Amino acid sequence: MNANKAELQKEVIYKTSRSGGKGGQNVNKVSTKVELLFSVDESSLFNDDEKILINSRLQSRFNKDGMIQVVCDEERSQYLNKEKALEKLVALLTKALQIEKPRKATKVSRAVKAARAENKRQQSAKKESRKRNFDY
Repeated sequence: MNANKAELQKEVIYKTSRSGGKGGQNVNKVSTKVELLFSVDESSLFNDDEKILINSRLQSRFNKDGMIQVVCDEERSQYLNKEKALEKLVALLTKALQIEKPRKATKVSRAVKAARAENKRQQSAKKESRKRNFDY
């Protein structure tokens, strides 16, 4: 990904609101919950192929306006929540842009097959020796 946090922060919109949880009176007075909004289509940080890839892989993260939405209310300070939300967005985008290597199909080697057969033979002999032989 060719976008770092500083460049990404220029294209991000923050919304703040009061959040629940720990903080006592602070929760009732200060807007610490951060909602980060990022528009992939309007971003100048990604080329068209990267935008298509992000749109397809992060479909569930888009809101009704077509923007990626990240919410953070873990910390007691608005600044820390903004930082965490931005880190989450960077992680989402880098994961969405990673191209997985195709898996190469391999065959089980002859030595592995022989070892498995030998193990089965030993196990069979062990169980055979435990059987009681009855003469009727």
